[in-house]
Amino acid sequence: MSFRSLIQDMRDEFGSISRHSLRSRSHRSAANASRAAAAEPLEAMDQSCWSQLPPELLREVLVRIEASESWWPARKDVVSCAGVCRSWRGIMKEAVRVPEVSGKLTFPISLKQPGPRDGTLKCFIRRNRTTQTYYLYIGLTEALADDGKFLLAARKCRKPTCTDYQISLDKVDMSKGSGTYIGKLRSNFLGTKFTVYDAHPPYNGAVVSKSRSARVVGSNQVSPRVPAGNYPVSHISYELNVLGSRGPRRMNCVMDSIPASAVDEGGKAPTQTEFPVSSLDSFPSIPFFRSKSARIDSSTSRSSTQKEDRLVLKNKSPRWHEQLQCWCLNFRGRVTVASVKNFQLVASGDNGPRSQENDKVILQFGKIGKDLFTMDYCYPVSAFQAFAICLSSFDTKIACE
Repeated sequence: MSFRSLIQDMRDEFGSISRHSLRSRSHRSAANASRAAAAEPLEAMDQSCWSQLPPELLREVLVRIEASESWWPARKDVVSCAGVCRSWRGIMKEAVRVPEVSGKLTFPISLKQPGPRDGTLKCFIRRNRTTQTYYLYIGLTEALADDGKFLLAARKCRKPTCTDYQISLDKVDMSKGSGTYIGKLRSNFLGTKFTVYDAHPPYNGAVVSKSRSARVVGSNQVSPRVPAGNYPVSHISYELNVLGSRGPRRMNCVMDSIPASAVDEGGKAPTQTEFPVSSLDSFPSIPFFRSKSARIDSSTSRSSTQKEDRLVLKNKSPRWHEQLQCWCLNFRGRVTVASVKNFQLVASGDNGPRSQENDKVILQFGKIGKDLFTMDYCYPVSAFQAFAICLSSFDTKIACE
């Protein structure tokens, strides 16, 4: 048997086992049912001819699978292998690298980790006006938008004095009491100031916000398995347009969890390596583990934002095009429709003398259809942070128009 056929045989057998387990668990909420589902792949593993495979050969096969399946939808084989059993998971956690190094999104925790240093991750957002929901996908091709691989979802919740956008890993259940809730975006009454809250600590020593929503722990509205913390990771502000002058919005983002030195050569940004143990029961078949390359000195950046200046992002100033009679930015073909929502964020020169005006675009967002927008991001922001910042552009801003 050739090595390629060996890999394919293992994919077919264990991939189908893990995917069946994923589907069965997603429809079972009782703890007993979940434990029964968790035993299914283990029983199949015991009966399989691969159960006695030598560890060295097993490692070689799994590493080659991880290297060969570089993009979605084929990347799901890597997830399937990691969900088979503990030994397979242990090998995969050594093989899978964080997006900062690999430029790949593999597991849910990847959405909380900084994007690639070299290049950008090209995503797009679909808006549903009827349900006031927003869905983030990563593109599978070079097209501006395709079927995509689903990443995150958000639902707009209006309140008397503010507006919340609750962000979830699930397309349907975006409530704060669900195990898939990972954070939110909250605006003030005017829609000019926003705060991004992470449901999990972005680094060791992070301080939870004393908001009213954090006091519902123990009530029937929040599951005790879900961390009720609101950790502020970013503050977004839009300048008031008092004179009513025409032009793009001016925005400013203070990244509370990222030090200003992160954009310098050799700089580090905090990297979440795993979700809290209390939320693991909600994803019993998906490995939220610490990958090997996640150890890139994350300990040195755990409290860096408490000692250093915070990273400040601001929108790149557009230029006025005399012939077109409009404000223009070079989105490199990723934006096709003019809109006041379009923006590009770069590191601000306010970070200090070492950081002059930086032309590298860290996050860009723009319209390509009626309810379709592109979102491209790179290091040091994560997909979660980028999505939350883009959601702020959707909110109504009467005082800024």
